[in-house]
Amino acid sequence: MPKRTSSVVGRSFGDGVRDAIQAAGSTQRKLAELLGWEEAKVSDLVKGKGGVTEVELAMLLGLCGVKPDEARRLLALFKETREKGYLQFDDGGLLGPLRTLVEQERLANEIVAWSLSLIPGLLQIAAYIRAVSERSAQLTEPQDINAAITMKLERQAIFHRSRTFVFYIHEQALRLPVGGPDVMKQQLLHILTMTVRPYITVRVVPISAGAHAGVNGSFVQLKYEKFEPVIYVEGERTALFLEDKDSVSHYDDVVKALDGLALDEEQSRELITSIVS
Repeated sequence: MPKRTSSVVGRSFGDGVRDAIQAAGSTQRKLAELLGWEEAKVSDLVKGKGGVTEVELAMLLGLCGVKPDEARRLLALFKETREKGYLQFDDGGLLGPLRTLVEQERLANEIVAWSLSLIPGLLQIAAYIRAVSERSAQLTEPQDINAAITMKLERQAIFHRSRTFVFYIHEQALRLPVGGPDVMKQQLLHILTMTVRPYITVRVVPISAGAHAGVNGSFVQLKYEKFEPVIYVEGERTALFLEDKDSVSHYDDVVKALDGLALDEEQSRELITSIVS
């Protein structure tokens, strides 16, 4: 039997099944007994590894008393697990793709971000997030903007010495006047403060570098101990998680090219300091 692996959509699906089991007041062992399965089969399911048919999944969801809308969502996710990558639409929930990214970042042990036009999300301060959100074509209601700020700040809780973070930032992102001079000053000072942490690396790609491998857009590279690497690309109303080997290899090449162009850590700090002053 081929080894089953876990994908981004598979892990999102598995989280939903786990929540359903807990909401039903049951356990994986009890459900396995009721269904006549090995407990490992339920365990693989909640880990996003599949191993069941749609009929078997429907039986499990029925035993858990899952409501129709959630059952349809989980069945749709289950079908997505067979595809390469995961294209997630906001579907009216503007922060849905961000929630998926947050879940994957919590599992990753190495995060590499390339940001072309804005400060990377993990380094943004509240005032900067608000300024960007207020100019968004999506976030038009104050409560949506506040929710975005809260979620994006909570996302930063993953900073810990158990992980490594590398941020490649284009100089134009540092100079784009988001929120005005005071906001930008505080934002750039925050970046300088974060670079003191030994597990955080910030490197700037200078404007003088001209055309470069990252001109097609920003992305986040997620690496895990237990799963295959993932590339996250954010759109206006979508999020794309790429997992196929060709795509992952291509973005590896982009990161290597950016690494060759970027200023070193000390030079990057000096440039940021010069912009602040």
